[in-house]
This record gives sequence, C-alpha cells and structure tokens, in this order.
Amino acid sequence: MGRYAQLVIGPAGSGKSTYCDNLRQHCETVGRSVHVVNLDPAADVFHYPVAFDIRDLISLEDVMEELKLGPNGGLLYCMEYLEESLEDWLGEQLQGYGEDDYLVFDCPGQIELYSHISVFRSFVDFLKRDGWSVAAVYCTDCQFVGDPTKFIAGSLQAMAAMVQLELPHMNLLTKVDLLGDENKAALDNFLFPEASSLAAELDRSTSPGFRRLNAAVAQLVDEWSMVAFAALDYSDEESIGDVLAQIDHCIQWGEDADVKIRDLDMGEMGGENI
Repeated sequence: MGRYAQLVIGPAGSGKSTYCDNLRQHCETVGRSVHVVNLDPAADVFHYPVAFDIRDLISLEDVMEELKLGPNGGLLYCMEYLEESLEDWLGEQLQGYGEDDYLVFDCPGQIELYSHISVFRSFVDFLKRDGWSVAAVYCTDCQFVGDPTKFIAGSLQAMAAMVQLELPHMNLLTKVDLLGDENKAALDNFLFPEASSLAAELDRSTSPGFRRLNAAVAQLVDEWSMVAFAALDYSDEESIGDVLAQIDHCIQWGEDADVKIRDLDMGEMGGENI
C-alpha cells in the first residue's frame, strides 16, 4: 500500500496543464482515479476538476496588488510562502487522501523554481516524509527540436531539475501531435541525445568561435547519461498510456496490487506451489 504523486514541471507554455487534463481523462477511461492539484498561484482557467488549489492559500493577483510586485517577483513570493506553509496548509490538505491515492501536481512555469531555488526540493522532501512516492515529469515543447540551441538549453534545464529534485524523473516532449510528418520522422534523433550529433547540430547553427563550447556542452549532456525524452502524442491513443506506465514503474504503483492478486490465487489453490 502506498500513496503516489507526479510533480508536473517545466517552462511556461510547455503543455503541463494539458498533460494533467489528458492524464486525468485517460485514467477515468481505464477506471483509475487521479486527483489533480493546482500549484500555480497565477492560474485562472482549469479544464480539470481541481482537488485542492494553492490559490486558497495565496494568489499572485493578491500579492501583486498588496506588495506592488511584478509577475515574476510575485510568483517567487507566493512559492516562498508555500514553502513556509508546508506543515500547516499542505499537511492539512493531504490528510484527505489515504492509501493508494494518486495526486498530480500542476506546477508553475518559472524554471528557476526547479533548478536552484529550494521551494520544490522542500515540497518534495515533505511529500516523502509523509509517505508519498513521487516522480517528476518535466515537460518540454517539442518545437524545440527544430532549433538545436533551444534543444540543448531545454536539455540542460531538465538536467538541472533532475539534479535539484533527486526524484525518479521523466522528460516529455509535448505537443508532438502538432508536428508535421517530416518533423515527426526526425524526432527519434532527439529522444536519446548523443554527443557527436548534438555538437554537429550546434556547429551548423553557430559561428566557428563557439565550437569548443558546443563540444563541451554536448559532452556534458552525454557524460551524465541522464537526459532522454519520451514523445507525447495525443493523436496516438496509446501514447499517454505508455507514458503513465513508465511513471507507474518509477514509483512502483500497482506492485502491491500484483502481490494481492498472487496471494489470492495461491489461496484459491490451497497454497500449492506451481
């Protein structure tokens, strides 16, 4: 028995909320229950039922009005306030969820929150202490694959989040259903980045003076052997199911159910070994 969660992170506009909604719909179709939580204090429109909402604690609009902060500063203030309220607010919200519950946290799109600011590391550590098995799902717009420099930047951002959060981690290339057939065919080259091909792509798009830097960056991605991507294509009925299956494996969702089924089968056979 356990409690399970996905932390859906990534840059603004990368399709995090769309992923959360499609995941919820898929789970409803296959008879699974998930609860989507909003952790974006700037959000105002939802296509999914919200299990609980950070805006009940603090909202960006109120912070900007009362403290005269801009959107970025206001968002950072909101998330730091969340970090200070984990024991009280988040702890109280989580009391409503028991064994085998599955939460999906829809997070803000400010990437420094996941790379070098402590709030989400504190958030993750709190969930772990409370008995939750957590995986991070990092969303990157697949349009980045058309620009090698953007793709490298996205890969390094994903790597920074992996190092900061220290969680089972899946990198998703989202919006693949919006790519043309030619770009879809070339997508496989980016799912498992390889140093020499990355450096070559960067060399073609930058001046010769950047070649040593290009090689060093590409080698960094390759040596860590951490950054690989899964393509999420909503036009493919099996795509979201495949992604969910990989995340379930990371957080060991369903393993207890398999044990129960095996125990039940053994009981019906009188405990005989086969």
